[in-house]
Amino acid sequence: MLDLMKIAQQMRGISEHLTQEAEAARRRVIIANQLMERATEHQSTLLEQWEQWCDRIGFAVAQPIEPLDTRIALQAAPEAHTVLATDGSQIAPSHHEIAYCYLLNIGRIVLHYGQSRYPLLDSLPEVVYRPEDLYLSRQWGISTEEWMGHRRTVAEAVVLGELAKALRREEVGEIWGAEGQYSLDFSSAPLPPRSPAPSHPPSHPSTDLPSHPPTLALVDGSLIYWFLDQLPAEARDNILPPILEGWEQLRQLRIPLVGYLSASRSGEALNFLRLEACPYEQPDCTTHCGGQTDTAPCQVFSPLKDATYWATALEPGQRGPLWQSSAPILDHYGEHRIFFCYVHVGAEVARVEMPAWVVEDAELLETALQLTLTQVQKGYGYPVALAEAHNQAVVRGGDRTRFFALLEREMIRAGLKNVGTSYKEARKRGSIA
Repeated sequence: MLDLMKIAQQMRGISEHLTQEAEAARRRVIIANQLMERATEHQSTLLEQWEQWCDRIGFAVAQPIEPLDTRIALQAAPEAHTVLATDGSQIAPSHHEIAYCYLLNIGRIVLHYGQSRYPLLDSLPEVVYRPEDLYLSRQWGISTEEWMGHRRTVAEAVVLGELAKALRREEVGEIWGAEGQYSLDFSSAPLPPRSPAPSHPPSHPSTDLPSHPPTLALVDGSLIYWFLDQLPAEARDNILPPILEGWEQLRQLRIPLVGYLSASRSGEALNFLRLEACPYEQPDCTTHCGGQTDTAPCQVFSPLKDATYWATALEPGQRGPLWQSSAPILDHYGEHRIFFCYVHVGAEVARVEMPAWVVEDAELLETALQLTLTQVQKGYGYPVALAEAHNQAVVRGGDRTRFFALLEREMIRAGLKNVGTSYKEARKRGSIA
């Protein structure tokens, strides 16, 4: 039990610390503003330096593809539009439960605005219990729990692509009067395969698609899967190709994909200013700083983050310049390399990530940003489609209890003996104190 009286004694120290941090953050913003003004004047020179010395720079630097002083006011979305979203949750495997297995639950959302059409709000569960699935990752030194999280990421992307395909089929049926109506309720469809997607070359987007309302595909969190850098190539090939295949389906259907990051902790964009702050003629971190970039002389505003800075530089409804991420894992993304910008959505400054094919298409880029901002406004500070996808996916305590009760009943029906939790788990669920 938590002793609140003892915690209350520590609150004064916390409040004093936060006050000091707020003042320090204000000073860091002033420094960053000064560097931003100088970097705006020297932007082309700094980009040339980065291209020449990028392999010698010891920190992640995003490259601006628009002037640093770009400020664009976003327009409201058209009345008729559609938003797709997925989010995932899970029941983790435990040796103390009645069976060692895990469950993935993917929330699926399709919201139609101004179209008099029914929404889709449901979830797609899958139970993983076969040894070849549970222990597949052990050969690469990856725990089952960690692999479960990776499979959830794959499932979210693949289900999003399937939602988009089903939506377009339904729209084609409505527009052209095709026999039979396509339903978005494909609840019998399995979750994405565990093997890599086929390595055939992607086809070009279709240009003969019928007219349809603007549509957006949303996911919660970053589209840059940094964790893949740490995985063996064979393990990575089981995760990334199916994700990119799902994104390719969106590209073919001209549905922009957005990764929405609330309270982003990234400093990738501000790191570009460190090139301006570098006291040396060349930004050669390996030679001048011995690779110790955290204590380098160019680190003059740490630990200021991008979102904190842009909150002072943008007005509500504005976006800043577009940036290209330089994360090494993006070398494996092909046409889906990730770009991002910061958008002042009113309640906060959010990082909005998009694949290259969205950024390179002015119409898709405008649709993506307009619909994202409108979603935040409809959700009172957070995209309503993502909030609903989370609510559909989340596995609460009662759901977990019912899941294992159902599993126990099936095991007893199958004739298994000694079905039950471990003594440790049983004692934790009931106290004798």
